[in-house]
Amino acid sequence: MRRSIATVCISGTLEEKLESIARARFDAVEIFENDLIYSRMSPREIRQRCADLGLGIDLYQPFRDMDGVGDAQFKRNLDRAERKFDLMAELGATMLLVCSNVQPDVIRDDALMAAQLREMAERAAQRGLRLAYEALAWGSHVNRYGHSWDIVKQADHPHLGICLDSFHILSRGDDPAGIEQIPADKLFFLQLADAPRMVMDVLQWSRHYRCFPGQGTFDLVGFMEHVLKAGYPGPLSLEVFNDVFRAAPNRRTTQDALASLLYLEEQVRARLSQRAEAGTGAGTGAESDAAAASLLEHVELFNPPAAPEIKGVSFIEFAVDGPSGAALGQALESLGFDAMGPHRTKQAQLYQQGDVRLVLNAEPGSFASEYFQRRGPSICALGLATDDGQRAVNRGVAFHVPRYAGRVGPNEAIIPALRSVDESVLYFVSQALEERGFLETDFVIDPAKKGRSRAGIKGVDHLAQAYPFEHFDTGVLFNRLVLGLEPQESLELADPNGLVRSCAMVNRDQSLRVALNVSHSRSTLTGRTAETLQGGGVHHIALSTDDIFATVETLRKAGVRLLEVPANYYQDLPARFELDPALLARMQALGVLYDEGPGGAFFHCYTATFVDRFFFEIVQRQGAYKGFGASNAPVRMSAQARQG
Repeated sequence: MRRSIATVCISGTLEEKLESIARARFDAVEIFENDLIYSRMSPREIRQRCADLGLGIDLYQPFRDMDGVGDAQFKRNLDRAERKFDLMAELGATMLLVCSNVQPDVIRDDALMAAQLREMAERAAQRGLRLAYEALAWGSHVNRYGHSWDIVKQADHPHLGICLDSFHILSRGDDPAGIEQIPADKLFFLQLADAPRMVMDVLQWSRHYRCFPGQGTFDLVGFMEHVLKAGYPGPLSLEVFNDVFRAAPNRRTTQDALASLLYLEEQVRARLSQRAEAGTGAGTGAESDAAAASLLEHVELFNPPAAPEIKGVSFIEFAVDGPSGAALGQALESLGFDAMGPHRTKQAQLYQQGDVRLVLNAEPGSFASEYFQRRGPSICALGLATDDGQRAVNRGVAFHVPRYAGRVGPNEAIIPALRSVDESVLYFVSQALEERGFLETDFVIDPAKKGRSRAGIKGVDHLAQAYPFEHFDTGVLFNRLVLGLEPQESLELADPNGLVRSCAMVNRDQSLRVALNVSHSRSTLTGRTAETLQGGGVHHIALSTDDIFATVETLRKAGVRLLEVPANYYQDLPARFELDPALLARMQALGVLYDEGPGGAFFHCYTATFVDRFFFEIVQRQGAYKGFGASNAPVRMSAQARQG
């Protein structure tokens, strides 16, 4: 597929945007009118610059309020169109986007609109140009794609077709199945955008909150399936209006943009493959089977290695120096972790409790050392257990995620790895590598301590990551396309110093759970952490236990500092849940928080923060509870604000 992007999607001057788009390996661009107007380059120079960068110019946009106007205004519109046609000739663009009229005084006459569009198309044809008519979701008269097609069909001109925009169609709740009834030669252009579900004016929704495929909640896979079945022959083009994207550095945004298109293509291919194999599409099984199989044969869709089957966290690595490593090591031992032994060739120490393995890396000149110099003591790497580590890395590389290769000593384990969004490292530990005992190869481990759990901690329940606001959507996309995690409901949580937005992401069997947190306010712990970590990173680890009360009692005896929960919280709990008074009293005595969900319950508590950015959570799940205790997050954030 040919992949394109509108220049309005990203920040910078037009010159900077074109450089970034080419660097991200797009095939073409849509030139947004304002970008051209504000550019110091002439249209001819823009045309040459695009050619030098290997970029086609697929569309010039937008031309507004052409249709449904009086005769005098229509004449002025035609004069305006002729000037745009002159410009397009210099620019080398052969298609103009014409938006449906949004003025309140539009003449609501389809026949008049069709005649006016036909006249404009006739003039475009004399220049070898085509017009793509788009129904804006807030159009005064034409605001649905079916209506725009009715008018284009009535106009009946070979140089007039329609532009399909996923936002305008899906935000209105239109059924995209009708696209299959439109002749392919009338589907001139396709613009794609995702968006979170929001209850607000559709114009404001469109102008500020669109995002790239995979970052929102629209069913773009189903939408694309209908477009391809209709025989659409053109490029896939992104048109995203987003305040954060237009303020963030454009290099990261354009990388996300291309990755989102590749991810969408992969998901469409998977859906079509299911249809072809199972015959479960629209129509009869045989017809659906044949249509899906034909599309797979004739439409080139991105086909990367399959997403890894993640089986949980294998290990977590901290970047430390001597003093912070000693302090964190003492804290881990008070939490019941054993110092298992040193690394054979590096200044690193392994700590373990149950299945939780933590590495404190203070090796001078290493990646961890560089990470520490920029961010201080922090988590610099995650090791994820998976079925095939090399396939996981190959998938990331296919999406243009940078591969990581660190220094490896003699006979040490080589673990396939990628660089994550926050510049930390993701190691993919295959089952075969785990069975060979890769940690025993790299560390001198005391066999007497293996398998011990002095505080009853058995595993990693979930991780939480703090992101700068402009990196949140990047984090969602990365976890989705590289790790195969799916976003859950996005929540807004009240910190005493601002709001925190949180979105959990999980894999199918819940063996990997990651909560992404972001805050506009730098006064919140999340905001401060994201700023301190210069791009975000893991800011807390939730550790699981089968008996939280026994674990907490052990930790308190060991001198672990836990967050103080106000008595008001426990007085309020019986108003929300039916709890045994003895259980409630025990929770209050130990500072344990509580939540319920479908089929289960959740007990948890928190340690105080380390160096004002990192903390542990102790959790116990009962039954089928799948949440994260989000209703208690404001209690935790208030307690952290008090402790400072």
